[in-house]
Amino acid sequence: MTASPVALTILLPVRNETLNLRVMLRILRAVVVVPHEILVIFDDEKDTSIAIVEEARVSYPQVRPLLNRSGRGVAFAIQAGVMAAAGERVLIFAADEVGPALVIDDMMALMDEGTDFVSATRYSHGGRRLGGSLVGHLLSRVANWLLYAISGTGLSDSTTGIKMFRRVDFPRLSRDTKSVGWAIAFEMAINAQLIGLTLGEVPIISIDRLFGGKSSFQLIPWVSNYFGYFLTAVTRLPRAKRPQVKVRVPTGM
Repeated sequence: MTASPVALTILLPVRNETLNLRVMLRILRAVVVVPHEILVIFDDEKDTSIAIVEEARVSYPQVRPLLNRSGRGVAFAIQAGVMAAAGERVLIFAADEVGPALVIDDMMALMDEGTDFVSATRYSHGGRRLGGSLVGHLLSRVANWLLYAISGTGLSDSTTGIKMFRRVDFPRLSRDTKSVGWAIAFEMAINAQLIGLTLGEVPIISIDRLFGGKSSFQLIPWVSNYFGYFLTAVTRLPRAKRPQVKVRVPTGM
């Protein structure tokens, strides 16, 4: 069996993204140098994102649409994307966030050095978070600070949806398809440590919804779901064995 020429699969779950997706695809085309594919995953055949993907494919054939038939939501979309991925390595993030596209080379470099699971961080090593919901921002920052202080996590930003991992590890990283929103990324960060994967972090300047659009953030269901994973981390990640995390800071930060 010949190896796939695709080194990296980028998964972008979307819901009616237009300008954000158009701009993101242009940025990815400019900055991603490794052989790659981009799967834009949607739940509805009438999603307005499809037109943007078809427009981009004319000059950027690495982009293709993927209809998620497993169930609605980010968790199912990522599951469908991983199943369809050709790359050995997979990167997940949202189409409305510019920062991750600029650190793909650094995340790949950590993987090249033997790291199994790489997470972006907005809260350490020079990382920052700009824009988005003020309530969501405060909850995320406080939750990550508390999590690091009282659990055995080695990651400074477990809840960010920006993760890179090996495709073969995904079945062990995510088992809960009932995750709300991007809570699947939090689940993956916890499971990566429970199964003993080596960890890496890359700081980013996260700019949420730079070009507008409506966030899917919902306070009560999101907090409830994230709190469940928070308890798992606190009770199952032993502080005495906090794992080491390899950090790569992009030039200029």
